[in-house]
Amino acid sequence: MAQHKGLARIFQPPKSAMQSGRAKAHGWMLVFEPAEAKAIDPLTGWYGSGDMLGQLRLHFDTRDQAVAYAQAQGIAYEVEAAPARAAMKPKVYAENFRFGRAENWSH
Repeated sequence: MAQHKGLARIFQPPKSAMQSGRAKAHGWMLVFEPAEAKAIDPLTGWYGSGDMLGQLRLHFDTRDQAVAYAQAQGIAYEVEAAPARAAMKPKVYAENFRFGRAENWSH
């Protein structure tokens, strides 16, 4: 691989907004920042770019593996801190019918 003149981001992917689970949100990713702006193709009207590294997404099990890969390949990189995950309090259905409940019942 030739040395990329741009920058790569190393980060932990967020969980999908479509599901409540954390599937496919483990590990770390290395993604290249765009090296050139997208332009409109005059014939088709579609947006495109000659930047092929913009399509590349590398997955690693640990942050250290991603950093070691970037250093070995001579890729300039930035590591984003892992987002803090809020602890969720489990909800109990019976709380909806508790006597002395502070919130109004909606229906």
